[in-house]
Amino acid sequence: QVQLVESGGGLVQAGGSLRLSCAASGQTFSTYNMGWFRQAPGKEREFVGGIRWSGGITHYADSVKGRFTISRDNAKNTVYLQMNSLKPEDTAVYYCATGLRYSNYISTNHREYTYWGQGTQVTVSS
Repeated sequence: QVQLVESGGGLVQAGGSLRLSCAASGQTFSTYNMGWFRQAPGKEREFVGGIRWSGGITHYADSVKGRFTISRDNAKNTVYLQMNSLKPEDTAVYYCATGLRYSNYISTNHREYTYWGQGTQVTVSS
């Protein structure tokens, strides 16, 4: 199994930046596509972005495109979410999760992700 731990959340003003980290356990991290999701109170879990197992290729939700950047360092078993130009509507608990292995397909469906971190709270004030 894979254990994931998110960190880096906090309270920021609109227009500010945060960098979230997701640290993974195990030997198989580099074989998984990774996704970032978020969930606000009373709302559905929402796809934020994903990255291929090998890095490089990413995919983002339209709502964050141009503002958020996903990267990974497989040597460190870590995936990152750099969030710039934050808006109040970005307020949510942010989760990282493992997706498909050795796949070109970055799914936007949370049901297709297997292992999840505990989440980290991001709050953006207006």
